[in-house]
Amino acid sequence: MSQPLPEPGQTAPDFTLPQDGGEPVTLSALRPAPVVLFFYPKDDTPGCTTENKDFTALEAEFAAAGARVIGVSKDTVEKHAKFRSKHDLTVMLVSDAEGSTCEDYGVWGEKKMYGKTFMGITRATFLIDGDGKVARVWPKVKVAGHAEEVLAAVRAL
Repeated sequence: MSQPLPEPGQTAPDFTLPQDGGEPVTLSALRPAPVVLFFYPKDDTPGCTTENKDFTALEAEFAAAGARVIGVSKDTVEKHAKFRSKHDLTVMLVSDAEGSTCEDYGVWGEKKMYGKTFMGITRATFLIDGDGKVARVWPKVKVAGHAEEVLAAVRAL
């Protein structure tokens, strides 16, 4: 990992990133709404598609709890737009093409798959409270049931 994951109680690293079909998103500008920030490896891969669909399915419930949901990957905004359209996704998707936000959150690092080692995004989710502090961290996320677990944590804020 490039650096450790931010821990609960720490101020969440701020960022401004482009989103598909909209203005750039600045994390600190979303306060006082809590923010669910989920990092995922790549658009249109099985686990990432499932995770995005799960967050989309619960988006109205996150909104009812006052929270914004943002998915982050290194894919371009054009790729995000195709991904959103193909799977009817409604969650906000931002592009960290340069990778600096992934590094700030400690999710960019060495991964192993099928015996090969490569650099990539480790699936992780951060719940950021209305004061901009990390409230909860889910490192190395398993997709099944994850969006529901995050929603429960948002409701408990």
